[in-house]
Amino acid sequence: MSPDRPVGDRFRRFRERLSTQRESGGAAEGEGGSRATAAGPGVGRTDAGSRDAGLAPHPPRDAVPRRARRKGGKGGGEQLNVPPAEFTSYYGRPVLKPPVWRWDIAAYLFTGGLAAGSSLLAAGGQLTGRPALRRAGRITSLAAVGASTYFLVNDLGRPSRFHHMLRVAKVTSPMSVGTWILSVFGPAAGAAAIAEAAPLLPERGLLGLGRRLLPPAGHAAGLVAAVTAPALATYTGVLLADTAVPSWHEAYPELPAIFAGSALASGAGVGLVAAPPGQAGPARRLAVAGAAMELWGSHRVENRLGLLSEPYTQGTPGKLLRAGRALTAAGVVGALVGRRSRVLSALSGGALIAASVCTRFGIFHGGVASARDPRYTVVPQRERADRRAADQV
Repeated sequence: MSPDRPVGDRFRRFRERLSTQRESGGAAEGEGGSRATAAGPGVGRTDAGSRDAGLAPHPPRDAVPRRARRKGGKGGGEQLNVPPAEFTSYYGRPVLKPPVWRWDIAAYLFTGGLAAGSSLLAAGGQLTGRPALRRAGRITSLAAVGASTYFLVNDLGRPSRFHHMLRVAKVTSPMSVGTWILSVFGPAAGAAAIAEAAPLLPERGLLGLGRRLLPPAGHAAGLVAAVTAPALATYTGVLLADTAVPSWHEAYPELPAIFAGSALASGAGVGLVAAPPGQAGPARRLAVAGAAMELWGSHRVENRLGLLSEPYTQGTPGKLLRAGRALTAAGVVGALVGRRSRVLSALSGGALIAASVCTRFGIFHGGVASARDPRYTVVPQRERADRRAADQV
């Protein structure tokens, strides 16, 4: 580098100033006894030396940093001296975007389960020779699946969107699988219900041919609907658990069981309301099985999930789920006690149907509440991270 250039002059002055600072530092060390008590640029003081010399506080240089030790004895990062803060809010705003679903999706959950349970009830009446039970189940199943389709299309916004979902069959998507289940179940339930009108047709002519062909076709269609009913009753639980909503996602083992039990109980309620006590035997057995599954699942989601169980026990969701449990228990007891009473059987059936409504809406609103509060998203994430860190030590 040429000394005639300005850069060379600056570098030469920098070296001279650096040597001067070193000499002054050496003098200070000789006079004061240590660089720790000296002052000036480039001097590193310690806390002890600063106190002895009466100088201003300085960042400590004599403290040995504590190091966390990793698994195996090797050094790790610097240990935190400040305890982790307890999370209360993310600036008062949700971390997740709450579901945009409205009440019609909660109604869709109920009507889909009612359609599935009623078709199973109709199949039981068909196979055991109980025409009143079969008729009530088939008609209710058609009405419920029609309402379910309306609620789903209403949420999608345009009927064409339901049609577009049928263009793809994706096994890994609960929504795609559910659309195809509904497409298979709906026509089968409709054909089975139409077959109940066969006795109203004349015995001669073209309509007479329909009178003779409709019953066997209805029997076959009713069995197809009954075979598809378990998938229709449970896929909505899988659909909710497949989302990022904390209290839905964490309850993935219980939601299908809750929805299956709720569907069975609501279908049994239809049989208890519509059929005479002498033909309601399968409905009573269905009510006991459905109530057991529903009560077990509801108890699990309210006690197993830790912090994520809170949305199911507080506010509107807690009131709905508690009402659902009470109505379910009352409906089962009434169904077993009132075997010879048409009034008591009908009241028990109404209680079971109302319990299914409360359970579906309670699960729906509980998940929405967990998505709105950031605590239910961040705290479980931190707990999982702490467990992984503890496993690595």
